Amino acid sequence: MQLPIYQVDAFTDTLFKGNYAAVVPLQQWLPPEVMQAVAAENNLSETAFILLESDGRYAIRWFSPLSEIDFCGHATLASAFVLFRLYPELNCIRFTAAAVGELKVERGADGRISMCFPRLDPEPVATADIPEALLDGLSVMPQQVLVSRQAWFAVYSDEQSVLQVQQQPELLKLLAPRDVVVTAPGIKSDFVSRYFWPANGGLEDSVTGSIHAGLAPYWADRLGRQHLLAFQASSRGGRLDCVVTEQQVQISGSAVLYLEGQIYLP
Repeated sequence: MQLPIYQVDAFTDTLFKGNYAAVVPLQQWLPPEVMQAVAAENNLSETAFILLESDGRYAIRWFSPLSEIDFCGHATLASAFVLFRLYPELNCIRFTAAAVGELKVERGADGRISMCFPRLDPEPVATADIPEALLDGLSVMPQQVLVSRQAWFAVYSDEQSVLQVQQQPELLKLLAPRDVVVTAPGIKSDFVSRYFWPANGGLEDSVTGSIHAGLAPYWADRLGRQHLLAFQASSRGGRLDCVVTEQQVQISGSAVLYLEGQIYLP
């Protein structure tokens, strides 16, 4: 069996920046263990598998090298980029995913891609309820801790603190199934973040679109505005434009094609 595969750098307009994802369009679903094996072989932060459904929507599933993921923003952006490239007449795509429902994605006149995600606001955590593994697993003590179904949020006073944080992966793994995001007000952006996910995929994710469904509402409330520029301060880095509404977060970014090829399966 041969399958097409594309590798895309998402949330950047520069090759070798942003976050990398593989996209595999399918004619029918593969067994989950095969999709997981492909993702492990790719060894990228995420591999997205997409399948056109009878109603014109695309079902999407995301796999890290370690496990299937409920929600991934940058691989959704990469998948839309591939479909817009394959089908130039498309300007709007609707993805469906079991954990988050329908995701509407549109291409603007400038080529940037905008994704509508559900708001996943984090909730404050009482001091007594903060896991020791979180506090001991981060080298800098946060000012505030919040939590969502996806991750623990460690909030700091300034960008430099976020840049200085070092993680102890063996401790953060104990927080599974949740990951950890560290965040603070930005200098050249409204807010910055870094994303640690040793329990689910790797040490640090380059750019994490999904976590901005929680970060953007949090900072919108704190800063008092709906339109925010975010920067994920990983070694590759990535910029995300975020617009927060009552029920959704619109996240926009660019993407660049790195590789197009074939997978050969038995």
